[in-house]
Amino acid sequence: MAQVTPNTTIQEYQDFVREVYSVPNDRYYDTSNMLTNIQRFVMRGIKGIRKNDNGKITLNLLIAQSWFMSLMNRFHIPLEKAVWERFPFRCSYCAQCPCVCKAQKVTARVHSTPNTTNMPRAYEDFQAMFMKIYPPSTRSIEHAGIHLSEELGELSEAVLKYQGMRDEESLKEITAEAADFFSCLMGVFNSLNFPTAKELSALFSNNCHICKKAPCECTHAFVTAFES
Repeated sequence: MAQVTPNTTIQEYQDFVREVYSVPNDRYYDTSNMLTNIQRFVMRGIKGIRKNDNGKITLNLLIAQSWFMSLMNRFHIPLEKAVWERFPFRCSYCAQCPCVCKAQKVTARVHSTPNTTNMPRAYEDFQAMFMKIYPPSTRSIEHAGIHLSEELGELSEAVLKYQGMRDEESLKEITAEAADFFSCLMGVFNSLNFPTAKELSALFSNNCHICKKAPCECTHAFVTAFES
């Protein structure tokens, strides 16, 4: 049985979501439904930023992240691998750590080859890596939230493009945008100094965080009406 612990890896968390939610996901939700639920809970998190409600921000983004993992499972994208290939301990655009895009007005993406010797192991290590690449002291949480919204839009566009094209190149775009979206989730969590892996392990300490079952038995009607 997959578990989410304070020392969980991204892959272990993704496996947990597959084990707990794949049955209801397959029964009730197509790809567009999953994307809608990611958008739904991210926007609630953004509302929490506007209202200065840290609890609302973090709970909704944790739920959005689990829907995001379900989307990754639907496309059979190993997120941990995708994140490392996109962010090998440096910015995906300027290839520096910390990022110098704004200071140096970088206008072209610099290719960066991952080195597996310094790859983070646990989820919390990836979060710490993003703290170093994109220090929260260099931007406000409002800016981090805007960036998250932007990357959600780009992920959505990539998914919609794939649904029309169904080709390998479009799938690669989803993979890249998924890594960018995850980096922006880390940006918001880091702005709050939020121990994400620890809180995930608490939220999912006993299977589904609502019905406590594996597989999840929450009905479609309940999920549709769920408030957070």
